[in-house]
Amino acid sequence: VMMKNMEQYAVAVRKPNNEIEVMKGEYESLGNRYAICRVPIIRGVVTFVESLYIGMKTLAFSSSFYEEEEEEREPGRFEKALTRIFGDKLESVIMGLTIMVSVILAVGIFMLLPFYLSSLLEGVIASYTVRTLIEGVIRVGIFLLYIWLISKMEDIRRVFMYHGAEHKTINCLEHGEDLTPENIRKYSRFHKRCGTSFLLIVLILSILVSSVVTWDSLVLRVVLKIACLPLVVGIAYEIIKFAGRHDNILTRII
Repeated sequence: VMMKNMEQYAVAVRKPNNEIEVMKGEYESLGNRYAICRVPIIRGVVTFVESLYIGMKTLAFSSSFYEEEEEEREPGRFEKALTRIFGDKLESVIMGLTIMVSVILAVGIFMLLPFYLSSLLEGVIASYTVRTLIEGVIRVGIFLLYIWLISKMEDIRRVFMYHGAEHKTINCLEHGEDLTPENIRKYSRFHKRCGTSFLLIVLILSILVSSVVTWDSLVLRVVLKIACLPLVVGIAYEIIKFAGRHDNILTRII
């Protein structure tokens, strides 16, 4: 479980022996150093990238407890070669590559695949707007199917339970109560600044943005859709931020 607020973050890991290890750290956001990173829309993209980085870093920390048994084995040739090339920076390089591959897979599965499937209907459905809507429905459908499928895995179901417990804890904290199990239990497992809700808003916004990308060239349309992704992420961040700071019927619907 990882939580972050301002420049501080903490991660708690349940080790194989069921003990809980807690690590606290600090991360200075680019927004503190560069004014442009605090500009609306841009700050959302920066926050998203930083969240990916910290998330990968804390995942590496948690996995280290399950790799202790493997440390006694002799490193393979590939591992030795990577260590010689990158030295102490090997962990950062692997983390960067992991993030890059994750983003490429996400773009491929949730953007390019729906676009390709909807383009197959071009000979049947003449309206570009209708095909864009179908593309968006396919994209949201793939996302919901993905969430449903991984929820059937025992470990992931446990992760989702932790996620709900996080929401309860934050709700308790934001209502000014002491963080005790008794106080936390009575609060909702839903939270308006949930990262999963953020992803769903990104998918819905991408439908609206895609509807204005109407170039005839197939390649150009794909490139522009990908290029618009930071804009979509930035707008979704502003929506989540607004919803988190206001309590009315509109923000509750969002």
